[in-house]
Amino acid sequence: MSTPVETIINAGSSPNGETLAEIGFQWREADGVLGLCCLALEKAGFANAFSTRLGGVSPFPDSDLNLAGFSEDSAENIAENRRRFLKLFEGDYRIAAVWQVHGDAIKNIENDGDVVDSDDHADAMVSNLDGVLLGVKTADCVPVLIGDPVSGAFAAVHAGWRGTVRSITAKAVEKLRDEYDADPSAMVAAIGPAACVGRYEVGREVIEEFAANFNGSERYFVPTRQGHARIDLHAFNRDQLIGSGLSAQNVFVAPFCTMERPDLFFSYRLEKQRYGKTGRLLSVIGRDITRP
Repeated sequence: MSTPVETIINAGSSPNGETLAEIGFQWREADGVLGLCCLALEKAGFANAFSTRLGGVSPFPDSDLNLAGFSEDSAENIAENRRRFLKLFEGDYRIAAVWQVHGDAIKNIENDGDVVDSDDHADAMVSNLDGVLLGVKTADCVPVLIGDPVSGAFAAVHAGWRGTVRSITAKAVEKLRDEYDADPSAMVAAIGPAACVGRYEVGREVIEEFAANFNGSERYFVPTRQGHARIDLHAFNRDQLIGSGLSAQNVFVAPFCTMERPDLFFSYRLEKQRYGKTGRLLSVIGRDITRP
């Protein structure tokens, strides 16, 4: 009988019927841990993965791969889950993470001392260090991974609606350019699983804040009921990347919704109320240290 991981890998297609490879992604599996990788980022020289909930030891509510959230899980569980997750990668990597606060601050990971679970408040990181995976934590928010094959610099971005309305993805591109002389036209980006426009409903406050900051923002909303609409944060962040100088052909969007696939991904909106807690996914990027 097939395991859930084998079933998912063998299915090999997106919800729209395209194969994952056709839209630039592929599953990676190691000892029951499953990650989604962007093929174009790999080709450009960047190890990367968007985690799933499969293959861990955390009771969320089953044996799930919770990779963050120390207030809702034991440090021992998270450490073991991260050890398992790192088996997806060849070579020895360490994870750099920050205390995410739904803002637009960006931390530069410049030296070995920065490669920790930092208490620094930020929602994106940039670096060009070897042996480092920048990791952003999500459970419905949008993870964005960016790599520049010319400079070797890379970024990981956590873009919830508050970060998106503050243009954090565009600011990460600008930070790569300013800190590492990276060229946006050469960059490759992947947008990972997150709450999608089919499920993510927001209220008047969110709609009005986007309208105050962006002309034509209404095209990213689908009205539902009075004062409410569903928001397309995937499209909003994709357009921020393209507006920052990336080629549309170099921006890849994962075809999964965290709210529609709680069997694969953690969803804060679905699980926090149900269980009183939820796990966290980790989306990571770093230079491929196996290449000469």
